[in-house]
Amino acid sequence: MTTSNPFDSGPILDGIRRWVEIETPTESPEQVNKLADLVAEGYRGLPATVERIAGHSGCGDHLIARSSWGLDTPGILVLSHLDTVHPLGFIERLPFRIDGDSVFGPGIYDMKGGAYLAYHAFRQVCADGARPPLGITQLYVSDEEIGSPTSRALIESEGRKAKYVLVTEPARDGGKIVTGRKGVGRFEVFIKGVPSHAGTRPEDGRSAIRELGHVIGALEAMNDLKRGITVNVGVVRGGTRPNVIAEEAYAEVDLRVPTLADADELAAKILGLKSRTEGVSVRVVGELNRPPYEKSNSGAALYEHAKTIAAEIGFELIDTFTGGGSDGNFTAPHTATLDGLGVDGQGAHTHYEQMYVSSIEPRARLLYRLYQTLR
Repeated sequence: MTTSNPFDSGPILDGIRRWVEIETPTESPEQVNKLADLVAEGYRGLPATVERIAGHSGCGDHLIARSSWGLDTPGILVLSHLDTVHPLGFIERLPFRIDGDSVFGPGIYDMKGGAYLAYHAFRQVCADGARPPLGITQLYVSDEEIGSPTSRALIESEGRKAKYVLVTEPARDGGKIVTGRKGVGRFEVFIKGVPSHAGTRPEDGRSAIRELGHVIGALEAMNDLKRGITVNVGVVRGGTRPNVIAEEAYAEVDLRVPTLADADELAAKILGLKSRTEGVSVRVVGELNRPPYEKSNSGAALYEHAKTIAAEIGFELIDTFTGGGSDGNFTAPHTATLDGLGVDGQGAHTHYEQMYVSSIEPRARLLYRLYQTLR
């Protein structure tokens, strides 16, 4: 390494900048692949192999970098995503810039900062003479921000082979680690009514929009904040003209649940919605997109290990539960998973997204020490 301190924030920030300045909206696979080229190039000359899995269905490629050691036993899987939510050209509105402890840029907090820290920590492990007890696999996916449709099977397969999963999603609320996430369900509601003229023959019509109102009321009534259950109707469409009784209506629904039991209960309720109006049909399709990530015994032990290391580095690692989903939801049901290991900051998905320079060194050191000490 060129510096006496391999975790000096300056050079690391230079690396993060290169990743941030290649914009990677999920829906621009050619841009995601440009960043994948740069990431893959970074492993050249290291004791690692890089496998590239071609993207499909409008998504970019996925990368798997595996250490050349520890291939014969379950090891550490590091989950990162290269895609961001910001549209192409957003970097003109949110250019990479440093202002005191804050560094701005699209996707810098969610999650290019954290993905780069994991890569940097791996480089440092490779620069050491001694090899860690476990092999390290780093998986970079291209579609996390839209629910990981083309990478889920890969994540689950690699997760089942691993002993531990570390997820480089950003830290929460001042540096908290994530040991639990709600499960996420996505549903679509299709309503078919009977059209008629709203002025001359309203009695002949059956309004799909009026029925959608009933459906929305039923969905809203499923919210139970005490249990941590949220049901949100986020998109609605319907009708053709103001003087026509609407023949069709449509809604998209987001479900968040803390446990698998809640998921089973609420999904059945949503899929079981029925029409209250004769002559109008209601059809609901969808499923749980990400299973709940519950703090299991193995996950709790992994957190305690990380907490001890953080204390040795000089900071307190507090855990939290969050409503947002991540690729950790796919591995947590069967493999000890620790999430929120990325940089601290704020404003994910916003026009002021930022990471904190002060979080770079301690969190890079934490990942490095996890690589070194997990066994």
